[in-house]
Amino acid sequence: MDANDYDIAIIGAGVAGLNAAITAARHGARAIVIDRLGAGGQVINVDRIDNFPGPSEGMSGFELGPMLQMQADEAGVEFALDTIRSVSKTDSGFRVAGADLNLTASAVIVAAGSAKRTLGIPGEAEFEGRGVSHCASCDGPLMRGKEVCIVGGGDSALDEALALSAHASRVTVIHRGPRLKAIAALQTKVHEAANIDIRLNTVVQAIRGEGGVTALSARDFSTGAESEIPCHGVFIYVGLEPHTAFLGDIVTLAADGRIVVDLDMQTSVPGIFAAGDIRARSVAHLAASAGDGVTAAISAVRHLAADGIEQPAKHYASAG
Repeated sequence: MDANDYDIAIIGAGVAGLNAAITAARHGARAIVIDRLGAGGQVINVDRIDNFPGPSEGMSGFELGPMLQMQADEAGVEFALDTIRSVSKTDSGFRVAGADLNLTASAVIVAAGSAKRTLGIPGEAEFEGRGVSHCASCDGPLMRGKEVCIVGGGDSALDEALALSAHASRVTVIHRGPRLKAIAALQTKVHEAANIDIRLNTVVQAIRGEGGVTALSARDFSTGAESEIPCHGVFIYVGLEPHTAFLGDIVTLAADGRIVVDLDMQTSVPGIFAAGDIRARSVAHLAASAGDGVTAAISAVRHLAADGIEQPAKHYASAG
């Protein structure tokens, strides 16, 4: 069997990918993490993280991402900045090809995460960066004293509504369903905020403005009534689309485009694993994503051992 460049290649440097890399390296594997943006993934722009073990006051994504990268560095993980274009099988493992890099690995962990879903309505693309945003912690200060709208009803939407409420004069949360989907603790905080309003059973039809956002058009499902909601910012959190296009048909995907895995995070192809919200049936919770990464890494290390791939002498005992 030919020697590969790495034992394990991890695609994605979010919470799942970094925890996978840390675990793999501590088990003695030669590991590399590849991501087009660097460490942290989507959480890097989150103002406050409450769904990950840590300080009771929470932490920011800007703190969590670098902390995990530092642990990975100390464990001996290598990093590369690139956009992965394909993963293909070789006689001794897999070839991972990006825009620039081209490497081989005995096992692959796919933790590429997801992209924020768009509404696909008039004005959304036109006003991107001019009032339409996906990052309240980034653009919240620009909305000081102004009216803004949040589109979505899950954890991310309510998290960002709370972040914006510290800057905006009024935050209107618009959700197409009959009830919010966020966890109860977040819903309680939002309902207690004096400057956050909730509009349920409402769909956004268009975003309007001249030079920048000035209003959005909405329709109430329950009454059919249409209205204009004045606002200077529209922050969109309506779900995620998994980054799986680069995989082609090498692994089995679920109907929603996410990767089908078993309890060991093993995909339909031995040696390829998936972790985080890119896998089917993920609860999209940071703590769960971290656990996915650890499980995928240990499964990958076991796969290497089963294939008779020698590991370096350095080895760190598993914690339980």
